[in-house]
Amino acid sequence: MATRVRTRDGVGRDLLKGAVAGAVATFVMGKITTYMYQHEDRQARMEEDQARGGRSAYETAAEKAASAAGTSIDRQQREQAGAAIHWALGIGAGAAYAVLRRRFHLFGSTAGTAFGTAFWAFLDEGLVPALGLTPGPRAFPWQAHARGFVGHLTFGTVTDGTLRLLDRIA
Repeated sequence: MATRVRTRDGVGRDLLKGAVAGAVATFVMGKITTYMYQHEDRQARMEEDQARGGRSAYETAAEKAASAAGTSIDRQQREQAGAAIHWALGIGAGAAYAVLRRRFHLFGSTAGTAFGTAFWAFLDEGLVPALGLTPGPRAFPWQAHARGFVGHLTFGTVTDGTLRLLDRIA
């Protein structure tokens, strides 16, 4: 059954709340996925690191953007720009989710998990390899996919929960 959400708040307010929720969710997701990575099988971590060439998809995106702009960046700049892309994507996704959840009430209390699942499938398993930011999904051990899935479920759930809290207090 769909949950009824207040609609008197405008899009700007939704965007702001969503940006906050996206930032909170990005932080929590990072803690969860880092913990999982650090406790994964050593061989699986080595296979993943080798498939990525020692870089995250965000770092590869930063490097490609710099190259497209006709410049190059060093390792530290690549890492910083990659982190900025990661945070911007999380904050932007949270803002988009906040706007969309008021307009589409199809999932009710499962909206956050549905969002997280869709975000993982579209981004991690589809768009990122399609853009050449990582090799295709078969290049990675199952642990990398599971960690990404859990991370995005966490992201969706925390985004939705934070928005519900903000709706009550603001």
